[in-house]
Amino acid sequence: MEQYFDGIAADKRSKILEAELTIYECEGEESEIKEWFKTINIAGVPLSPQELNNAIFSGPFVTLAKEEFSNSQNANVQKWSAYIKGSVNRQHFLERALDWVSKGNITDYMSSHRKNTNMNELKNYFNSVIDWVSTTFTDVENEMCGLEWGRLYEEYHKKGYDSKKVSDRVQKLYGDPYIKNRKGVFEFVLGGLVDTKLLNVRVFDEATKKSIYKIQTDNAKTKSASNCPHCAIGHDANKAKIWTINEMDADHVTAWSKGGATQAKNCQMLCKTHNRVKGNR
Repeated sequence: MEQYFDGIAADKRSKILEAELTIYECEGEESEIKEWFKTINIAGVPLSPQELNNAIFSGPFVTLAKEEFSNSQNANVQKWSAYIKGSVNRQHFLERALDWVSKGNITDYMSSHRKNTNMNELKNYFNSVIDWVSTTFTDVENEMCGLEWGRLYEEYHKKGYDSKKVSDRVQKLYGDPYIKNRKGVFEFVLGGLVDTKLLNVRVFDEATKKSIYKIQTDNAKTKSASNCPHCAIGHDANKAKIWTINEMDADHVTAWSKGGATQAKNCQMLCKTHNRVKGNR
């Protein structure tokens, strides 16, 4: 149970006050100091990477940044928590803010801004990302927490989005039973509903693939044609080739993105080459 210092017994307060501390004064280049901190960080509760950086690059910039992003009393923390995973006290929010503004080069950014007496760039960029996310996606979903919003902001914030249409698309995708990765829904919508790999759409099961393969192969043999429908209408050496099931992929006749279901009646087996060529068409 947590207790305030003034509320504990007098003998315990004295024990704390009289405890001897070992203090190390570290001198050297920043890279040397960082390695030294990593070494002493082995004992006790390990510091997070950002806590280490705060110690190494201590100065007015870090002090100001912590007042904003490491303050659990900040009224914006609840809003930020919808998009950022982690703890304010363990510096995860500050780390994310620095990661976004520095494009992933946190230590370089902290080193170059160490003596700055303001953090306007950091704060303004962070707020720009959060405001863009919250206005583009008006419905807050659990899967939004922890996404690479800094990268997505850089890639898509210059494009115009109708928040109502975005919301409708997100809700429709959330209701689709074939989508296995809901975290990919947001980038899928931002990217114009093109990259279905982001959604990890449920594929045809083995029983369906074997069944369709047998039907296609039996029909192909009666016509002396290839069991790949696309090869069969071609003019090359594969026009009459019977592919093994391992040489073929299950494909949506009508692409999932165009409303095609992952059901046997919408399944066809294509040779791997034609399946790659067909893609999302």
